This record gives sequence, structure tokens and C-alpha cells, in this order.
Amino acid sequence: MIRFIINGLLRDHHRSLFPIIIVAIGVWITVFMQAYLSGVLGDMTDSTARFSTGHVQIMSRAYADNKDQVPNDLALMGVERIMTEMEAEYPEMTWVKRINFGGLIDIPDEHGETRSQAPVAGFGIDLLSPNSTELHTMNVSKSVVRGHLPENPGEILISEMLAEKLEVNLGDQATLVTSTMFGSMTMHNFTVVGTIRFGIQAMDRGAIIADVTDVQQALDMQDAAGGILGFLPNRVYDNEEALAIVEKFNAGHTDENDEFSPVMGNLVELSNLGGYLTYAGQFSTYLVVIFVIIMSIVLWNAGLLGGLRRYGEVGVRLAIGEPKGHIYRSLIYESVFIGIVGSIFGTALGLGCAYWLQVVGLDISAFMKNSSMMIPSVFRAEITDQTYYIGFYPGLFATVLGTMLSGIGIYKRQTAQLFKELEV
Repeated sequence: MIRFIINGLLRDHHRSLFPIIIVAIGVWITVFMQAYLSGVLGDMTDSTARFSTGHVQIMSRAYADNKDQVPNDLALMGVERIMTEMEAEYPEMTWVKRINFGGLIDIPDEHGETRSQAPVAGFGIDLLSPNSTELHTMNVSKSVVRGHLPENPGEILISEMLAEKLEVNLGDQATLVTSTMFGSMTMHNFTVVGTIRFGIQAMDRGAIIADVTDVQQALDMQDAAGGILGFLPNRVYDNEEALAIVEKFNAGHTDENDEFSPVMGNLVELSNLGGYLTYAGQFSTYLVVIFVIIMSIVLWNAGLLGGLRRYGEVGVRLAIGEPKGHIYRSLIYESVFIGIVGSIFGTALGLGCAYWLQVVGLDISAFMKNSSMMIPSVFRAEITDQTYYIGFYPGLFATVLGTMLSGIGIYKRQTAQLFKELEV
């Protein structure tokens, strides 16, 4: 029976071609949108973790309450002891100390007078330690445009856009004017040894990167840091695992009566990405449901039109004694075959488009010039395990549902009227 049905569909394109095209288009859109959203939100989460919050972050309670202001006067103290404890308790994780700071970069001329200056956002990271993971985490090595990475204390990297604006050359001296941890003004000299471009507008407009030890010295922050960032194994964020670590740490280290006691937060809490991640998790379900409804309506109408064209065929089958239930089931079997074929073609098309966007990317830098969000300027799709099978939900379910709805008319046919219908 199944072979008979498949042969009938292959030989009669009017019964299969249009439904397969409809299914393939719906599956194509579903697969592509799932991969696109996974890529965009994945890039946002990854960039936020790498450049801002980590998967978990330890700060002082006072710093956490005002973290948007980057208040280094409320910095976390005793970071070396805390890092040693965390590395011993969670050796599979990566722990790093960071200092974010703001200030003014001053570029002197040959006479030592100010030639140009601009506000900057600075990052103090571990650049000089032999086993540092920060070069990989922040993708510093691949982001160098000119020059080289800092090799000695007192050397910094600045963004290529800022270097062009200030007309800075490699080897030039730069003076950082900022405030110390204790609120006094400080000036510290650095040597520009390289320029960088991260592809994130918020950083490329005016970022400088220096070794964290140099920044601690410049800001009078010995054994202090803005925060300690922790990254889960393989740099893959798991919200449940992160929450468990946060709860355990806060239960043993946080003192509600001491505003300078350490407190830990996770990526979702610190970055306000909770809504986006929840939306991402629900989007695939919404997408499938929407396309099931739309495609079911379309295929229902297609089934009704096909039923009118096959009115005589169904009448003959009923007249020779074929049960209505058997005819109804045979139509469902046809729809299953159509759904499978359409889903395969649609998934292949969706994967092809998603792979292209994953490799080439969509450059949105023209729309991100004034953005302050830590998101990349090139959006890419991401093909996940779900991408391979998500299209079969609307492809199969909608096809079968449409056939079931349109095939109900078979049970309304009156056997007594069959010969009169066939005479007509």
C-alpha cells in the first residue's frame, strides 16, 4: 500500500509538487531563523562574557550596587587570596582579575606639550604572565592591526580608530590622566606599541588595554581589582551550573553588614541578558507553532482543492467498497511522505543559507556607530543540533493536520449518491 501511494505521488505531480513546495518554504524559513537567532544571541552572550562579566564575577557588594559607574573606589580587596581559593575549589574553571577604568589619554608633541587628547575606556587585563588566558579570551592577538602585543611593563594597546583620531604612531608616549582608588588625580605614562580593532563599536571608538599590574600601580590598587571573572569549562555558559556556584559562594563569603565583602553574580544577572536568553529559548517554539498554523491553513486549502480534483477518484473508490477509513488513512500516508520530502528539501535550503551567514556574516557596523552595547558589529548564524531537526516539526505536523482537516469531507459522502455523482 505504501509503495502504491508513493508511486502515485511520483507519477502525479499535481498531487505532490505544490504541497512539497509549500512545506519546503516553511521549513526553510524555520530552520534559517532558528540558526540566525542562535547565532545572534550566542554572539551577544559570548561577547558580554568575554569583555564584561565573565560567566560569573566576584565584586565587592558596594561595587556591584554601582557597577554601571565602574566605581574603582569601591573595588574588591584581597583579590590574590580570593583567586587562590577559587582556583583550588573550582580548578576546572578559569579565573582572572580585571580592572575597568575611565580617563583621559594625552598625546604630547616633541616638546612635551599636549598635541591631542581624548576620553578613553580602559581595560586592565593580564597581558604579561606566561600562562595568561586573557589574550585568547579577549581575542587580543587576532585583533592587532599595527604593531605588536605588550612585552614589557608600561606598554599599552589602543584602538585603531582612536589612534587615527589622535594621530598616534607606534612608539609614541601616552599619558593616562585618571583618578586613583582613593579619589586623587593621577597621571601615568605608557608607550603605545600596537593598535587593535575588536569589531565591537563600543570598544573600537576609544579603548585602551594595559597589563593589570600596570593599572594597579597607576590607580594605586595594590591587591585590588574591579572584579574577578570566572569562566566555565570550554567557555560554554550553563546558567544552572553558574547559579549553583553563585549560591555556594555567596552563602560562605557575603556579609550583608559589610558593603566591601565579596559577592558573586552570574552572567544573566549582571548583564541583563535574562530576557533575551529566555526569549531565545521560547522563540523556536513560537516559530514552529506559527508556521504549523500558517502551513496547516495553506495545506488545508490545498487539500480542499485537491479533493475537488480527486472527487471522482474518491467516489469510485467508495463505490467499489473501499472503506472510508482506509481512504482517509491513505491520504494521511500521502501527507506523511510529502511532509518528509518537503522537510528534507527545506532543511537543506535552510542549512545552506545558515552556513553562508555563519561564514560570511552580516555587517551591521553602519547601524552601530553610537552603540554602547558589547555586541559584535558582524552578526553570524550558528548551526546547532536543533537546526537539523526543528524544521520537521512544522513540515510533518502541518502537512498531516492539513490533510486531516481537508479529508473530513470523505466521511460526509453519501454512498447512495455515488452513482448519481459518477453519472454527472
